[in-house]
Amino acid sequence: MFDDQGIERGHTIAPALTQAIRESRISIVVFTKNYASSSWCLDELLGILKCREEIGQIVMTIFYGIDSSDVRKHTGDFGKVFKETCRGKTEEEKQRWSQALTDVGNIAGEHFLNWDKESEMIEKTARDVSNKLNATVSRDFEDMVGIEAHDTRYGITYQRKKIRN
Repeated sequence: MFDDQGIERGHTIAPALTQAIRESRISIVVFTKNYASSSWCLDELLGILKCREEIGQIVMTIFYGIDSSDVRKHTGDFGKVFKETCRGKTEEEKQRWSQALTDVGNIAGEHFLNWDKESEMIEKTARDVSNKLNATVSRDFEDMVGIEAHDTRYGITYQRKKIRN
C-alpha cells in the first residue's frame, strides 16, 4: 500500500510512488472509464508492468464499471478518454500506453458488474491478495542465510544458500 501521508508537503510524489511500486509484491490496478484520462496513471501502469516483467510482481486487475475488452481494445467510453489523453503526445508514448493497456486488459480480473454487492467483491479481492502473499516468498529475505521457504503443496522445504557480502 502506498501512503502519501508520509511525504513532506511540497515534495513530489513520483519518486516515492515509483519506489513503493518497485517494493511491492502485488499491484492492484482499478480501471474505471476515466482511468485513461490521466497520463500519470498510464505512466504508473508502465512502471507496474515493468516490475511484473523484471521481478515477477503479481498484477491484479479490477474493472469497475467497464469491460476488460474496452481496456484491451481501447473502445467504448474508455477508448474515447484514452484517445483524448493521447492527443499531443509522441507516437512512442501513445504506443507504449496502448501496449500496456492491451497487456493488462488480458489479465483475468474482477469485473464489478458481475457482483451484486461491492463489499463482496472487495472481500474476495482481499482474500485473493492474502492467498497470493502467503503463496510467494518475500523478497525481503532473499539475501539472508538460513531462511527457509516451505512449499506446502508438496511438503518440500528448501533453504537458501546465498551468503551476504
